[in-house]
Amino acid sequence: MKLNLITKIIFTATLLLTLFSCKEEAKTVEKVIEKPKVLAQKLTPLVINQPENTTAPEGMVWVPGGAFLQGAVPQDKMAMDHEKPAIEVAIDGFFMDVTEVTNAQFAKFVKETGYITTSERKIDWEEMKKQVPEGTPKPHDSILQPGSLTFKKTKSSVPNLYDFSQWWKWTIGASWQHPNGPESNIKGKDTYPVVQVSFEDAMAYCEWSGKRLPTEAEWELAARAGNYGTTYFWGDEATLLKEQANTWEGEFPVVNTKLDGFELRAPVKTYPANDYGLYDMAGNVWEWTSDWYNTNYYEDAASQNRVRQNPQGAGTPYTANNPYAKEKIIKGGSFLCSASYCASYRVSAKMGSSTDSSLEHTGFRTVVTVDILR
Repeated sequence: MKLNLITKIIFTATLLLTLFSCKEEAKTVEKVIEKPKVLAQKLTPLVINQPENTTAPEGMVWVPGGAFLQGAVPQDKMAMDHEKPAIEVAIDGFFMDVTEVTNAQFAKFVKETGYITTSERKIDWEEMKKQVPEGTPKPHDSILQPGSLTFKKTKSSVPNLYDFSQWWKWTIGASWQHPNGPESNIKGKDTYPVVQVSFEDAMAYCEWSGKRLPTEAEWELAARAGNYGTTYFWGDEATLLKEQANTWEGEFPVVNTKLDGFELRAPVKTYPANDYGLYDMAGNVWEWTSDWYNTNYYEDAASQNRVRQNPQGAGTPYTANNPYAKEKIIKGGSFLCSASYCASYRVSAKMGSSTDSSLEHTGFRTVVTVDILR
C-alpha cells in the first residue's frame, strides 16, 4: 500500500527508514574465526573480577571482563552483513542493570528533575527540516504535534516486509506515560520496561543516575555471559525461544500466537536470566547503546587485524540507505521480532535508530564501571 504525502513526511522526519527494514537476505559468514588469535599486541591488563573494595550498586550485577569475538557466529544463518565479520575485542568488567530501566525508575527520574522527553516536546519544524531531504514540504500544524510511533497489527498478510509503514503509525500523544497512544497508560505497570524514550532521554537519565549506556561490545559481553560461540544467550537451540524471551510468534505482523505468554511488552524478570543474572537480554524491548550505527564498522575494524580493547564503536555514523540519519545502535530485539522478519533476539543482532526517535518497543539499561564508582 502507498502512504499519502503527510504520512511519508512524518516517517521521513522521524528518521526510521532503516530501523524496521531488518529483513535482509541471510548470508553465510565468509570468514570463519573460531576463537581469538594469540594476542601479538600489548594490551593493558583487563579488569576481569569484581575488585574487592567495590560493592554492586542496587539493582546491578558484575559482568566479568574478557576477550571474545564480537559479532556474528558462523552457524547463525540469519546474521546480516552489518554483524560481520566477527572482530576480536577485550573488555574490562563492569556493573550492569539486572533489568531494563522500568516505568517506576524512570518516573522517579522525571519527578525529581521535571524532565520532558523527546516525544512530549513541541515539534520545531526549523530543526526537523535539517534532518530530512531538501525541499520536503512542511506538514500542516495539526500534524506537527508531540507524539511518537506506535505499532498496529495488519488485517491481512504483508507480502512486502520492507514496507514498515504498514504496521507503524505516527500517534499524537504517544509518550512514555502513554506508550500505545493517548488512551493508554502505565498504571499498575511499574515493573514494565519504560519505552517511548529516545537516546537523548536515556542519556538524561544516565546523567541523573550517575551511570552511562553500555557500548555495543559491553552489551554483547554481558548478553553472552560466557557463551561466546552461540547464536542466542542460551545456546543455539531456536526451539527454546518461547521459554527464554518475549518475541513475536506467528505470522508477522498479522497474528501473534502468544506462545510465550505476551503480545506486547512483559514485566521485567518474566523470563529466565542469563548466566550472569541479567534479564531480557533477548526480546521484550530494544536497548540503546552508546555506539554510532555504522554499517561499515565491522568490516573496517576487521581489516585492521588487531584486538580492540574497550572499543567505543565507529567514530561517525553511516547508514547507506538513510544518509540524513545519525543513528545509535540498539540491541536485543523486542516483542515484535520474529523468525520470519529479523530474529533480532540473536546476540549479535543490532539495528540503528536516530537519537531523537522514541518507539513503543525501545528502552534501555545502564552500566557503571569501576572508575565511575571511585
